Amino acid sequence: MTNKNAPDFGLTPQELRFLRRLNTPAKIQKFLDELPYHHADTAFSPRRVLRENTAHCLEGAVFAAAALRVNSYSPLVFDLEAVNDTDHVLALYRVNGGWGAVAKSNFAGLRFRSPVYRTPRELAMSYFDCYYNLRGERTLRGYSRILNLARFDRLQWMTTEKPVWFVAETLLDIRHYKLVSRSVASSLPRLDMRSFHAGLTGYSKH
Repeated sequence: MTNKNAPDFGLTPQELRFLRRLNTPAKIQKFLDELPYHHADTAFSPRRVLRENTAHCLEGAVFAAAALRVNSYSPLVFDLEAVNDTDHVLALYRVNGGWGAVAKSNFAGLRFRSPVYRTPRELAMSYFDCYYNLRGERTLRGYSRILNLARFDRLQWMTTEKPVWFVAETLLDIRHYKLVSRSVASSLPRLDMRSFHAGLTGYSKH
């Protein structure tokens, strides 16, 4: 039964009903996986994602954070920092003290994580071998502090018609932590072709 006193976050009743049906991280991930990936230079709010029926990495993470919030999780995201590649944004959640993630990605290995990681760093490291560019270089180098999107409630981040670039800008500005040293990074081998092609399963060029 829906709690009548639960906040609506500025969402319409129809939007709330839809997001409440995505009542587990796995269901949110399934929705994102079925959503077409796009490459446009946009920053849709969760409301716009529902309307446009498409999302990329940033938009998927912000949408997931909103869906998690409607279902009583905190709306948390963080940034995976890369070299010779684009950064990747994840929505985080916790279950019994373990960290997991929901994400939209063009690469098969950069999506869902079950809540089995003891720390955010451990969670970030789980993406290391799956995080590579089209030259097969392992490109993940760091991760940011966790950002609670509730700090942007005054900007109506869940429902605004304006781009939510302020989320990306804040993630770039906040503190990041290194995952590997320069000496280790300089000697990393390229990904083997079998793993390379496996990670591109479902890859969208347009």
